[in-house]
Amino acid sequence: MFSFFQKKAVDFFSADEKAQIVQAIQDAERRTSGEVRVYIESRCAYVDPIRRARELFEQLNMHATDARNAVLVYMATKDRQLAIFGDQGIHDKVGNAFWNAEVAKMLQHFNKQDYGTGISIVVKEIGEALVEHFPYDAKGDKNELPDDIVFGK
Repeated sequence: MFSFFQKKAVDFFSADEKAQIVQAIQDAERRTSGEVRVYIESRCAYVDPIRRARELFEQLNMHATDARNAVLVYMATKDRQLAIFGDQGIHDKVGNAFWNAEVAKMLQHFNKQDYGTGISIVVKEIGEALVEHFPYDAKGDKNELPDDIVFGK
């Protein structure tokens, strides 16, 4: 099903796709106190991509947001694995069904080899869920995590 993942993680996206994803992250975070990060690597260290996403979530200090409302979109290109991991604050609001639906949407785009759009759309939808449950607070909101795509090995 995932035979389209062949390139190294860092070379997987075009410059335009990278810009599209970063813009989606910035747009999503503009209206919420929540944080979204995208992590791309070639190989998944575990059979279960959710376990790897959780590990990276901790390594990136995403658990340190004030409202526990950070979300990591994870993809291992060569191992054809992906996952979305949300911290306790947002997970309690949206639940497993939301994450599973977002992964399914990404896969629909990936099956058409439209990776940048797949991730961007999901990031925007995660942003909408964050806006609903964690709206932007002009007085105290700060960008707690970088907006760039993280490329692993």
